[in-house]
Amino acid sequence: MDTEGTYDSRGTRRDAVPRPATPPVPAVPPGPPADMNPPAPASPPAQPTPPAAPPTPAPVDSVPPPVPPAPPVPPPPGTAPGATLSTGPASPAVQSPFLTWLRTPRTAGGPGVWTFGHRPKPVEDPERVPTRRLVSGALIAFLCAWLLWALLSNNYLGNWWRLPLILFFPDSWRGTEGGALVADGYVWLVKGLIAFGFGRVGHWPELARRLAEPLLRHFRQRRETTQRTQPETDPAQWPHLRAAGAHGVADRLAAEARAGVMNDVDHARLERAWESVRAQPGRLAAFTDTVLREGASACAHPSGVRDLPVRTARHDLIAGQVRLGRATDDLRNPYEFRDVSMALDPAVLGTSLLAVGPPGAGKTGRLVRPVVESLCLQALAGRVAVVAVGPAGAGIGPDDAFDVVVKIGRPESAYDLDLYGGTTDPDEAAGVLAEALVGDMAHGLPGGDSRRAATALAQLLGPYRAAHGRFPSVPELRELLDGSQTALAALRAALDEAGQQAQARELDARVRQAAAAGDVGALLADRIALLDRPAFADFFDTRGGRRPFSLRALEHPLRVRIDLPERGHAEASRMLARLVLAQFTECAVGRADRSLFACLVLDDASHTVTPEALRGIQRLRSANAGAVLTLRTLDDVPEALRSALLGAVGCRMAYAGVTTWDGARFAEVWGTAWVETRDVTDRQIISDEPMTKVLHFIRRVVTGKAATVQSVTVRKVERERWSASELAHSVPPGHAVLSVTSVRGESAPPVLVDLRG
Repeated sequence: MDTEGTYDSRGTRRDAVPRPATPPVPAVPPGPPADMNPPAPASPPAQPTPPAAPPTPAPVDSVPPPVPPAPPVPPPPGTAPGATLSTGPASPAVQSPFLTWLRTPRTAGGPGVWTFGHRPKPVEDPERVPTRRLVSGALIAFLCAWLLWALLSNNYLGNWWRLPLILFFPDSWRGTEGGALVADGYVWLVKGLIAFGFGRVGHWPELARRLAEPLLRHFRQRRETTQRTQPETDPAQWPHLRAAGAHGVADRLAAEARAGVMNDVDHARLERAWESVRAQPGRLAAFTDTVLREGASACAHPSGVRDLPVRTARHDLIAGQVRLGRATDDLRNPYEFRDVSMALDPAVLGTSLLAVGPPGAGKTGRLVRPVVESLCLQALAGRVAVVAVGPAGAGIGPDDAFDVVVKIGRPESAYDLDLYGGTTDPDEAAGVLAEALVGDMAHGLPGGDSRRAATALAQLLGPYRAAHGRFPSVPELRELLDGSQTALAALRAALDEAGQQAQARELDARVRQAAAAGDVGALLADRIALLDRPAFADFFDTRGGRRPFSLRALEHPLRVRIDLPERGHAEASRMLARLVLAQFTECAVGRADRSLFACLVLDDASHTVTPEALRGIQRLRSANAGAVLTLRTLDDVPEALRSALLGAVGCRMAYAGVTTWDGARFAEVWGTAWVETRDVTDRQIISDEPMTKVLHFIRRVVTGKAATVQSVTVRKVERERWSASELAHSVPPGHAVLSVTSVRGESAPPVLVDLRG
């Protein structure tokens, strides 16, 4: 496209994503966002065409996303399959679901609150009578008032209420016009007194005030809706483009929105492109030309895809949120969060998230997949780079929802994983690789950490790269770590031939240290042997025979999924998870362009949390990046790091079924809060009066209980927001307790959320 390379991925740098081999074919979006709730289709939709076979692997550090074929053109959003596609404007009487979604107001309600259609709750009033009770009381009071007036007016209670008329007015007034007026006035006065008295008892003024509040709220919403549909404020008319003078672009996009050929991803992508134009006004001409030519498909993702093949959660790309569930109407939840939808977005994921729950609690289906789905949608809009890591077959998402799928240990995988993270610095590569190999046992190494392991690896990686222009493969590195005389001699000869004397001294130092007792080289050889297996023979290639994926490509809006070979290779899977986590923290922080939010979603982070990993996670917040980690239990983290892990992340999630000792850690990090308690005391009434004693005796015989009097004591005490016992035993299945913190420092208290809605 003609946007001066803003959204084109050109292979001009070693860590860039090359342009696809063929130009992407724009596709009409397959449907509205999940929030639009289109009517059920009359017949099953056509299955999408399977993606094309990947091209022949090429030795590049970062891979281009495959270009899928053009899918069949579906009808506009909100219509059933098989309907005729119309390019004209929609009928004004029927508003498309996309326009409804676009015009829905979004009100900020604090971090973690779903803003789509959110209405802040009124200020809490502890003395407020529930509306249902207020209506019933008012109705009963009205019936009593009507009954009393009926009895008075029909003389069932006598004429005593007319006594003031008889005493204070002469008989000569009776039958006259003045007397009739006085009598009528007196009757209305009595009616007013009855209405006033029963109105006070039935809270009629309060009921009238509440009825006025729904009416005012209704008229206010109608006024806001009317204002949002005005040309100068209607988001579907792109007023900010018109204010900048781009009337032609705004007219073209407004027509596309009315015609039903634009979806929420297109809107978010074009808004992102406009942000880049505002940052660099010189791109305005290219942006205008592209949008006028291509319409809603302009500024497309390098893959050419404009939506995901399937959505399983509700998304709002204007706010960048994915809805997780609804906070329950529970007394343990703060008043302002009760019955409020909760969501996650990059603003809170930038502080990283830790979720703990037993197997089957719903971590993958109700957290990982919705979050990955949201990040993939935002990647298509040019806002996010996402890397999802999990066991093969975990259900993180379908293959065609990603640009790159690395299936380690499976021969059908079209992509490889760069073992060294795409770096050319031997020291950096050694540090990351040492973290993956021995990071989980750093405290058991001589010297107390993994620095000696990194030094030992650097003493081999540096010379090997100087001699061969690349890093060693897994079998070659294993031979060198094992101290193979043949491999070491060949490397020394290659260094002498290349004149690399400094690197030769590094190799000599490694040979001397290998002969010392307790050298770390033997341990590194044993750990790297876990990757030197027949199942991984075609992976971690450094000779350029495959297409390795490097996390150096995080500067591009990529959607990446890495499948770990957990079955049969559990220890190797954990090692690779530590490798990806170490590479991600290193590459995300080292990006030159941090405009994209980078997120790593690690499903099952067992035995991957190390001291170095914690330091890396803490640095992500300032680099516009974050990580989502799930654990079955905190026991999968070294005891010395459990509290540090909970302190390093800003978002914490405890699922139903956590153990009491895991709950104790969460209770500690969530702290205490001031709550109001009511202590009710029953005290038996003892009387010396004979008649009272008789009455108390009769009551005890009839009710079986002694006469008592209650005393209520109200006080404020400081208690844990959620105790360990409550987290372990009081969280219902399908629920979780969630607390979030935004990158701006705003925090929300822990809230019980129903994840099933």
